[in-house]
Amino acid sequence: MLLAIAVFAPLAGALLTGLFRPFTSRGVAVGMSVASLIIAGAAAIAVDVRHLVQHLPDHLVMLGPWISVAQFTPHWALREDTLSLVMVGMVTVVSAIIHIYSVGYMAHDRSEPRFFVYISLFTFAMLALVTANNLVQLFFGWEGVGLMSYLLIGYWYDRASANAAAIKAFIVNRVGDLFFAVGIALTWLQFHSVSFDVIFAGVPAVESAVYHLFGADLPVLEVISVLLFIGAMGKSAQLFLHTWLPDAMEGPTPISALIHAATMVTAGVFAMVRMTPLIDHAPVALDAITVIGGATAFFAATIGCVQNDIKRIIAYSTCSQLGYMFLAVGVGAGPAAIFHLVNHAFFKALLFLGAGSVIHALADEQDVRKMGGLWRKLPVTYVTMWFGALALAAIPPFSGFFSKDAILAAAFANHSPTAMFGWIAGTLGAGLTAFYIVRLMLLVFHGKPRGSSDTTGHAHESPAVMLGPLIVLAGGALTTGFLLAPTFIGKKYAAFWGASIALPDHGAFMNGLHSIPAWGAGLPLLLAVGGIGVAYWFYEVAPATPARLARALPGLYDFVLNKWYFDELYDAIFVRPALRLARLIWRVGDDEVIDGVPSGLARLTVDAAGQASRLQSGSIAVYGFVMLIGLMVLVSVFLLAR
Repeated sequence: MLLAIAVFAPLAGALLTGLFRPFTSRGVAVGMSVASLIIAGAAAIAVDVRHLVQHLPDHLVMLGPWISVAQFTPHWALREDTLSLVMVGMVTVVSAIIHIYSVGYMAHDRSEPRFFVYISLFTFAMLALVTANNLVQLFFGWEGVGLMSYLLIGYWYDRASANAAAIKAFIVNRVGDLFFAVGIALTWLQFHSVSFDVIFAGVPAVESAVYHLFGADLPVLEVISVLLFIGAMGKSAQLFLHTWLPDAMEGPTPISALIHAATMVTAGVFAMVRMTPLIDHAPVALDAITVIGGATAFFAATIGCVQNDIKRIIAYSTCSQLGYMFLAVGVGAGPAAIFHLVNHAFFKALLFLGAGSVIHALADEQDVRKMGGLWRKLPVTYVTMWFGALALAAIPPFSGFFSKDAILAAAFANHSPTAMFGWIAGTLGAGLTAFYIVRLMLLVFHGKPRGSSDTTGHAHESPAVMLGPLIVLAGGALTTGFLLAPTFIGKKYAAFWGASIALPDHGAFMNGLHSIPAWGAGLPLLLAVGGIGVAYWFYEVAPATPARLARALPGLYDFVLNKWYFDELYDAIFVRPALRLARLIWRVGDDEVIDGVPSGLARLTVDAAGQASRLQSGSIAVYGFVMLIGLMVLVSVFLLAR
């Protein structure tokens, strides 16, 4: 019952806010949405304590039949196991905090209730996804968060850039979703079920099955795993399907926090971890996940080093951190992936909401080059954002240190070539991450004000309704790492996760974390500290250095500044040819065929009628002549027929 309340309270809040808005005040309508998330968060905490502390067995909360088509009859059920409950607790708590923050941030928006309806539905869709007991139910939540992200990114629909970003996010995600849907279909055809328990139990029986495609024998589990992974790449913005994520910053800042911290982007990581009993039997797929995850962690970190929009810097850090989570899945460290996911939810929500506090104080200014010297004017925002920055930089005792280092240790201990690639990329990414987040903090809060006096001169701290969530999230960024580490990745990890995640051989995960040499374990932290030192030198001691480097290495600087030219490349390969094809279909297929043929027939009919009408002249002589001609034709036909 508690789990059902946690899942459906946001849906109830969205419906009540939408239905009662015409009959009640704006504050009451918003309050119903916020109250529903507080109730959901309380219920989630209660069910987590009951299940995880009392060690209750996993079970299903059956809600009833859903679809019945021939032999295809999936039921709607809420899966109550450790993985689902951890996700439900994280999603509801972080979403409730963001709801409260939004009361202050969106106070002056003219359609504030619509915003709260959208984010409540967004939260419900994510909860439906993480509590799914089968792939179809998961896909329902999967598409739900995709739809709501489209509405929220394009919330300010009077801005052309917001509309373009919403469409881009929707289309890129549909690319991944196509592969995901095909993977689900193949799973049904192979296992004759979409239920997780049936699929996982049937994996050993189909381990040797192959598809005969393109003259090659492709293992069934490899094909399904790769298809599901490509779907996850789109949702979690991994390399090649990442281009939508930075543009998602066009939505309100609380939406950036919700999408990047608790919902949407974490859906792909969750799906991969949920499917580990299947994916762990597909070594090629695991190698692909490892390589893409490691490459994404490094790639996005390089871009974050030179961006100037405060929200885009944090957005690329999300892309990079998701790469670490996929790296963990690829090297068989599912518990570490979820551990980092939970830690990331708190410190990334903190960073985005802190950025929102800065933007709110500076009358919507987002360029860090026009900020500076704000720490005296925004002391609470300044201190709390440092908590998030140090957690992202993986500096102990902040949360990111425990989970990121566990992922890199697991990659090093794996010893495979792909895992070592992931470790090298992730270790380099650790140094770059520390550099760009400290760069952000120094440019925003330290030095002299660089913006106009009208902007920085009138900067002020945010109201309490916005600062309270920052303080709570700062506490999470500091404590979740060392509080959760003993159960998530410590000696108790196997008993804690149980059957909800496919764990490595008993003890292998823990042994791997503690078997790497000291230099391998300490190098990521050393590079992170080095990154902080370089950032301090560049932007405090010798602030002219970055400009000199950019002039000295213009090709490299432009390459990274333009995000490795992925947008331009995709525009040339996909967007422009698609537009040309669309114009061809429009002008030839639509105008000339679909519209042209009926229009031509209509014109022909009109012309024929016009010609025929000329015969109706009213002259008896003309009528007699026509009759004579007709009689001659009939006689000729009669004679020829004989």
